[in-house]
Amino acid sequence: MKKSKVNRAWLARHLNDPYVKLAQKHGYRSRAAFKLIDIDQQDRLIRRGMTIVDLGSAPGAWSQVLRERLVRPGGAGLDGRIIALDILPMEPVADVTFLQGDFREPEMLDRLREALAGARVDLVVSDMAPNLSGVAAADSARMSDLIELALEFAAENLAPQGALLAKCFHGSGYSQMVQRFKATFSSVAARKPGSSRGESAETFLVGRAPKSA
Repeated sequence: MKKSKVNRAWLARHLNDPYVKLAQKHGYRSRAAFKLIDIDQQDRLIRRGMTIVDLGSAPGAWSQVLRERLVRPGGAGLDGRIIALDILPMEPVADVTFLQGDFREPEMLDRLREALAGARVDLVVSDMAPNLSGVAAADSARMSDLIELALEFAAENLAPQGALLAKCFHGSGYSQMVQRFKATFSSVAARKPGSSRGESAETFLVGRAPKSA
């Protein structure tokens, strides 16, 4: 009975969520689109001509926003490239290359590097998150592992002025993750977009100009 009440409460909140309604109005696949839009308005991360990797892309809302920023005037293809990756299937987004697989597996990284064909990446965005168990320490450790992988990929593949935007959880291990970003990038900032639910522990870290590039 309790679970049923919780589900009904979540559904009611979801249906009344202004960002859910906005996503439906603008044709975005989830409200998460506005998190990327909010951060990009502040940090100006996305520009035409970029090569962008979208990690944890399903259902595709961030890829939709990225495409809008890169599309040529008149809508004739992209000025740039977007490669999206997720362990889950994703319905196609026009002009976006999608790779389905587990980013934690070496063969998936090989496929991603093959798709890049040696090109440097200008921006990596990561909305990856583990399946949550409800055990805070375990969930935090899984999240840290995913961010660490994104950091390693960014450090190896970003252009000198490239950037990484990654979701993390503000809790156990957060300060250590900030330090890892600071060790990797010349500039680091934390962002909590207005479209992120107030009760959510999610925070986004923006790292610019990898020190290894």
